[in-house]
Amino acid sequence: MLSARSVLILMEPQERILDMSLAPIAGSAVVDAVVRLRDAFDLAAAPVVIVRHLRGDGADAVVESLEPGRGEHLVTKNGVDAFSGTRLVSDLRDLGAKSLVIAGVSTKHGVGATAAKALALGFEVTVVSDATASASVEEHQATLWRLNEDGVAVATVAELLTS
Repeated sequence: MLSARSVLILMEPQERILDMSLAPIAGSAVVDAVVRLRDAFDLAAAPVVIVRHLRGDGADAVVESLEPGRGEHLVTKNGVDAFSGTRLVSDLRDLGAKSLVIAGVSTKHGVGATAAKALALGFEVTVVSDATASASVEEHQATLWRLNEDGVAVATVAELLTS
C-alpha cells in the first residue's frame, strides 16, 4: 500500500486531543503507532502532512515527538476535515499524490471526515486502524466499517508496512 505516490496524513497529533479519553487505544499508543508510520514514510522519502486543528485560545501544540520537521508539510484547519478552508488539496496535487494514508485522531471526526473527502476527490485512501482512536470502541469500529463500505481501505500498521 505504500508507494512512491503515497502521502501520510497525520490528523491532529495535538497534546490537548491525545490527552482525552480515547478508545480502543490511548493517545500515547496512537502516538507510538504514528511515529512508526512517519519513520517508514521518511525512510521511503514519501511526503508527510501534519494537520492540526486551530482553536481560538491557541491551544494547538503538536505532541513533541510529532512536531513537523524534515520538510514535512503543516496544515492548520478550522473545520472537521483537513481539506475545507485549507490548501491541502493543492499541496497534494503538487506532490503528485495518488494514495493517502491517514492516521491520528479522532476516527469519527477528523480522520473519518478527511478520508471521506479524500475519496470524493479521487484519491486512493487507507485509514490505519491501529494508529487512530475515537471517543469509544463502538464509535471507532462503526466509523472504520462505514469508511470501508464506502471504498476506503482499512489496514493495520504492520499490514501497511509489510505490503
